Amino acid sequence: MGLLKRTKRTLGEAGRNTADTAKQAADAVPPPSPNPMTTVILADIALRAGGALLRRGVETGILGQQFGAKKAKKIIKGRSLGQTLVGTALARVATRSVPGAIVVGGGLLAKTLYDRRHAASQKAKGEEQVAEQAEKGKKA
Repeated sequence: MGLLKRTKRTLGEAGRNTADTAKQAADAVPPPSPNPMTTVILADIALRAGGALLRRGVETGILGQQFGAKKAKKIIKGRSLGQTLVGTALARVATRSVPGAIVVGGGLLAKTLYDRRHAASQKAKGEEQVAEQAEKGKKA
């Protein structure tokens, strides 16, 4: 038997053994609740909380590059309910279907091109809006 065949056989056995061990370990850990529906609800809450933390981290990171970390946190904190709902709705439309992604992406592209065309006035207007939102974030 050649070295390659022996190596493949050994790796295959090791993979099966690892999978068996992982399955046994997973079976040994009891679920958080004996009621399966409670476990589903807990998993949903954990995923949503994790998603919210990840989203906040990404937002802070992106805004922090331009405004600094402290001001970025204030901007995010000062967001109104309407801004949050619009952002959530657009993200849902964009991620649920290809036509939705095209519409939302096209709208963002059009807004970006408009802002670039009117750069001077849009920059001043945007900086004013960001400053107002950061002030709201300070108070909250």
